[in-house]
Amino acid sequence: MSFVSEFKEFAVKGNAMDLAVGFIIGAAFGKIVDSIVKDLIMPIVGAVFGGFDFSNLYIALGTVPEGVASTLDAVKEAGVPVLAYGNFLTILLNFIILAFVVFMLVKQLNRMKKEAPPAAPAATPEDVVLLREIRDSLKK
Repeated sequence: MSFVSEFKEFAVKGNAMDLAVGFIIGAAFGKIVDSIVKDLIMPIVGAVFGGFDFSNLYIALGTVPEGVASTLDAVKEAGVPVLAYGNFLTILLNFIILAFVVFMLVKQLNRMKKEAPPAAPAATPEDVVLLREIRDSLKK
């Protein structure tokens, strides 16, 4: 079997295609959750905690030159090493939301996959019932 035909067989298998579709949907879903966190949740959290922007929370690990704005982007552009814990908090919240949604999805899928209770045994044929009655009457 040639390399190309072996690769073609692998690529067209159901599992590889399912994985590819899952990856694409997961990436799109990740972008949606990222937007929810950055555009909806973090502004509300920032307003509750005094109106500041979480993305600009950082600790400068070096000396910030005079005249540089105190935003994260300006400090990074000036070449100062920073510990950007605001971005980390945003990404952590993003991960928690995404993990919760995936957990709920897997939980629902597992609930749907549960096996149905075993069906009742089939009714005994009439001739077998008659033979049992005959057997029981002969025992008496």
